[in-house]
Amino acid sequence: MGLRHQVGLAVALALMVAASHAAQAPIGVPVPPLGAGPWIIDTAEQHKIRLSVVTKGLSHPWAIAWLPSNDMLITERGGRLRLVRNGVLDPQPISGLPAIRTDGNGGLMDVALHPQFASNRLVYFTYTKPVGNGMGAPALARGRLEDHALVDVKDLLVTDFYAGNSGLNGRLVFGRDGKVYMSTGGRSENDVVNVAQDRGSLRGKILRLNDDGSAPKDNPFVGRTGYRPEIYSVGHRNTLGLIIHPVTGQLWQHENGPNGGDELNIILPGRDYGWPQVSFGRDYSGSRNSDTPTREGIESPLVVWVPAIAVAGMSLYTGDKFPAWKGNVFVGAMTEGRIPGTGHLQRVVFNGKTEEIRRESMLREFRQRIREVREGPDGFLYLLTDEEDGALLRIQPAP
Repeated sequence: MGLRHQVGLAVALALMVAASHAAQAPIGVPVPPLGAGPWIIDTAEQHKIRLSVVTKGLSHPWAIAWLPSNDMLITERGGRLRLVRNGVLDPQPISGLPAIRTDGNGGLMDVALHPQFASNRLVYFTYTKPVGNGMGAPALARGRLEDHALVDVKDLLVTDFYAGNSGLNGRLVFGRDGKVYMSTGGRSENDVVNVAQDRGSLRGKILRLNDDGSAPKDNPFVGRTGYRPEIYSVGHRNTLGLIIHPVTGQLWQHENGPNGGDELNIILPGRDYGWPQVSFGRDYSGSRNSDTPTREGIESPLVVWVPAIAVAGMSLYTGDKFPAWKGNVFVGAMTEGRIPGTGHLQRVVFNGKTEEIRRESMLREFRQRIREVREGPDGFLYLLTDEEDGALLRIQPAP
């Protein structure tokens, strides 16, 4: 081999190694301190808004639920349930939670109140249950809130044991039918295992449950051999947003794709949403997950994000504080294109046929990982930043 060929081969190998390292370790964007605020920000249609910090001091907060008093319950992924009263974070976490596995993506996740909370005081939450030998399982539990403690806490459903530290998410919402809808992650260690398509597994699914954790008799797969009766829909990757549409009552969901292919879906009973057989995304290596992003018999998403934004949290705005945003969907973005320090908030606008017509990115200058987005009882929008010193933020019209 000549010297020129040797040099050329060395350069090619160096470029391959550099590309491999770049693919494995994306260079982040520096994230400035959040600051005290407030900030006045211009937006495309609503124009001037005011972003303020309600409270800081939350460690990787995950979800919000409002009590009838308008106090807020906030989960921290590290295994603590916090109370915010009149905008002040109680320094003492609410006691009574079970042991929680918190490594990787595991931890304490969503929280929701029973529809009859005013009389029964029942709080539902999802978490990663440690089951020994380094394994965990997404679980649904409930307890009764008394003073500053959860009492009579018990598991209602423990899903499949799993040795990895990803795909452990669990979103939670009560439907208008009084049933509990719960998501389970379908990502696997090599991201191609077909667990989300396995009807005998609860992973990679949306589940529909009675409020005691049992399977309703009218679920789509009840009585079918090889099917878990709790399953409502299949073919999901990592669901980080699950809401009931406040007008139609439909179940709306979004999930993280891999290196592209985040999706927003309307969930229908018994339907297949494709993962991992069909996807708009690519694997982390850059290869396509599927030859085609759509297929007959597979539900197509309403919205797709390419590159992925690590979509998290969701709210469909119905209040009167932001007239130009009525009917818009807001989602958090934790990282765009797998580049750290690119978190922001996105607004998606639909027409009367629920077809996307435009979207807007906001709060990019703050570079915060937005984990949760909720419309509050006051008609303002509330956000949680998924940071070690996480914050509860409020968006309201500028004065």
